[in-house]
Amino acid sequence: MASTARDIATEAEGVTLAPSATHEHARQPEGGVQSVARVFALLETLADAGGVAGVSELAERSDVPLPTIHRFLRTLVSLGYVRQEPSRAYALGPRLVRLGEAASRLLEVWANPHLRRLADTVGESANFALLDGTHVVYVAQAPGRHSMRMFTEVGQRVSVHCTAVGKAILATYPEARAAHVIGSADMHAHTDRTITTPGQMMKELRAIRARGYGLDLGEQEIGVSCVAVALPGSPARGAVSISGPQARMTDEVIAEAVPILTQAAEELSRELELLTADDRAPIPSRR
Repeated sequence: MASTARDIATEAEGVTLAPSATHEHARQPEGGVQSVARVFALLETLADAGGVAGVSELAERSDVPLPTIHRFLRTLVSLGYVRQEPSRAYALGPRLVRLGEAASRLLEVWANPHLRRLADTVGESANFALLDGTHVVYVAQAPGRHSMRMFTEVGQRVSVHCTAVGKAILATYPEARAAHVIGSADMHAHTDRTITTPGQMMKELRAIRARGYGLDLGEQEIGVSCVAVALPGSPARGAVSISGPQARMTDEVIAEAVPILTQAAEELSRELELLTADDRAPIPSRR
């Protein structure tokens, strides 16, 4: 049975979990509309629950009042963004697929030039991934120049605990929030090198904070190594990585890749900030 977030936070050198840490999506953006923020928080909470949850679970996870949740869900069901199961639980709806696919394509096009430069410089495959609940989603990849190279399918979801990108992103979170994610994750072993206990993972995250990058040395797949750097920001929005066969991913290659990854992460972060700043710009009124 997975440990609770509070157990993990206690294990992580006495860190306590603040009530707001379990509802990180519910914060309202400055100048935003509260009802819109709550609807998206509800959708993200539903996604964090595995895509299916009952009303009581959503209320517990989101801190949104039960009557408000019922009202939001009725509207979302009528629009097709949520559907109701025969069990009376609610699930993410099919109309979200189109939005997700469109967003993924745009992110891939945006990130590809940076990844291509990474792959050309280091020689190994370059990846860009985002944290999604207890998983990471690979949204773009540029293959390396070797005939034998790593390939990660765009859109693939992988457990956060066994990936360099996932660990690099989690290391930017405050320990209580990282503990909450780890406490909800299924930390099963993919190989004999996979970290499978919350205590080990919290220790690994502290090491990543100290050195500035995450490593996967055969933890997700035997014979494959990966080094990742999170985009600057707290918490990070994503991470870039280089992956290749362990025989080629030597300590020297990793040391060479880290500053190049760091530069790419900074460039991606700056561009992403400009994109989101444009999105936040007020819409001029028409007279």
